[in-house]
This record gives sequence, C-alpha cells and structure tokens, in this order.
Amino acid sequence: MKKKLLLFMALSVLALSGCGKTAEDSTVYVYNWGEYIDPETLTAFEEETHIKVVYDEFETNEIMYPKIESGASVYDVICPSDYMIKKLIDNDMLAPIDWEKVPNAKKNIGAQYYDQSTEFDPGNKYAVPYCWGTVGILYNKTMVDDPVDSWNVLWDEKYADNILMQDSVRDAFMVALKKNGYSMNTLDENELEKAKNDLIAQKPIVQAYVVDQVRDKMIGGEAALGVIYSGEAIYTQRENADLEYVIPKEGTNVWIDCWVIPKNCQNKENAEKFIDFMCRGDIALKNFEYITYSTPNDAARELIEDEDIKNSEIAFPDLSQYDDLETYIYLGEEGDEMYNSKWEEIKSY
Repeated sequence: MKKKLLLFMALSVLALSGCGKTAEDSTVYVYNWGEYIDPETLTAFEEETHIKVVYDEFETNEIMYPKIESGASVYDVICPSDYMIKKLIDNDMLAPIDWEKVPNAKKNIGAQYYDQSTEFDPGNKYAVPYCWGTVGILYNKTMVDDPVDSWNVLWDEKYADNILMQDSVRDAFMVALKKNGYSMNTLDENELEKAKNDLIAQKPIVQAYVVDQVRDKMIGGEAALGVIYSGEAIYTQRENADLEYVIPKEGTNVWIDCWVIPKNCQNKENAEKFIDFMCRGDIALKNFEYITYSTPNDAARELIEDEDIKNSEIAFPDLSQYDDLETYIYLGEEGDEMYNSKWEEIKSY
C-alpha cells in the first residue's frame, strides 16, 4: 500500500510539472499554418525518434492566438509570426528554449535571421526562425495591361471583381497604409481612418477576401491580381507561367515565422527534438522544396541544386534594393483593439 501511495505521489508530481514532462516520450502536439510543412518530414521524424506527431493547422495568427490563450487545446510546438510571438512573450505564454537541445538551430539558421528576430524576441530566448518572406502583388500578364509597381492598382476599377485581398486584418491594413505612405505599424487615428475608408471604397471591386485560396485562384486564371506571400508566388509561377510577382514601390512587410514552445506544453523535450529535427539541413531543404517559402536555413540553401531557385529574387531577394520595408510589431492590447474594430467596420459593409 505504501509503495502504491508513493507511486501515486510521483505520478502526481509528474502530471503537475507542465512543460517539463515528456508524456512517456511518445507524442508531440504541433500547431502550424495550413500546407506549411512537407508531410514526409513528419513521417521521417516519427520513424527516427519513435515520437508520434499530432498535427493541427490554422489559417491566421488571429485564429491561432485565442486557442493558445484559452488553453482549450494544449500544443507543444506552434509557428506564429513575428508580431504574434511578441504578444505571446508579453503575455508570458512561451517557454524559453534550451538551446543546447537544438544544436541544428544554432548551427544552421543564418545569424541575420536571429538578428531580425530580436525585434520581437529580445535576447533570442523563445523563437527559432522557420520561414521568411515578403508580401506583394501577384498578377496575370494576360489579364493586366498596366504596369504593376504600386499598391494603387488594387483600387483600379478596370479590374473590378478580379482582385483578391488577404482576409487578415494586419495584411489588409498594410496594403492600404503603405499605399498612402504610412507605416504599417501606425497607431495614428487619422492614418488608420484613411486606410479604413480606402478599404471600404475598394470593397465593391474586390472579388474575395481569402487566405490560401489566392494561390489556387490565380493559378486557375480566376482573378487578375492578388495580394500574396512570396512563397506562394514561387509555387504559382511553377503552375502558371503567366503569373508575375512584384514588391510595390511604396514598400511592404518582411515577415518571419518561427517555431516556439507554449509555456503550458506537456512535452517540452519532444518539442525541442521536433524543432531540432526541422532545422537539419536536409529536412529544411525538403520543407523548402515542398512549401516554396524562403528558408532561413543556410545549410538547406547550400543543398539547393536548382540554380534558378537558389538565386531566385522572389525566394531570396536582395532587400537592400527596396525602400520602406517593415516587420510587423505587436501594437499592444489597445492597438489590437483599434485595428480590429476598424476591420469589423470594413467587413460589415
């Protein structure tokens, strides 16, 4: 009886240890963007480590955050974007990474991406860069006969019902703010009101507000112009040679998505094993080739055999040639409320 009591107490302590417990080294729960990983890499991880991957997907940072905040579903690894990582840090929702447990992350990720990450992860305590890129305009050369070098083209009534916008509060506002020469991180009421009114004025000529569907609609010739992430643009050009990607002259967002570990995770050791595995050069290459989003993994880039892709101006642009590039920053609760309330006004029209 005493042995049973001691065993029960030991198990209870383990159950209460939260992020430190390893759940018998059997499972890792991962929450990532849709179509943002090669499924074969998940299979390879399971085969090599004997750790089962339970994998869920989300469409936007704004959908992901409340699920993590509520604790209704507990994940070991998630992949938010820059500004959302800062929000998670500020609200004490992330566990520091033990860098000794992720040697591939230390060895293979380029130093410039960790430097960029300090904007939202001071001291590089919580985030391992996974993918990065820009936001721009994808257009069909057979459907657009004007020069495409400005966000203003997305307000041209000539292309009514042939324009796709991102169904994302920050990305939609970024387009309107940049069009007017404002920072995409502004908290100026007048600037945000101007952007809101521009998006409302644009709405009648927009075919749809979408996320992942931009890619398929543009490939199928269902729209002439679409706001898209650079990684999706690479894929679309493979499927449809009539498509072209541009970064508008007014500037855009340079974003970075990272692996992080929620503070309430149940399998931190497995989470770090998963992150380290994804930072291996050969595995990062497989993911890059599958999802076509730019990799910050220097070892993977060295392994790219296709010279056109290796030197692609979309996948690996020389950012020094562009003006007014910014990274999203977390604007605080009041800033979030300001953007979200204006976004609701836009969506209600």
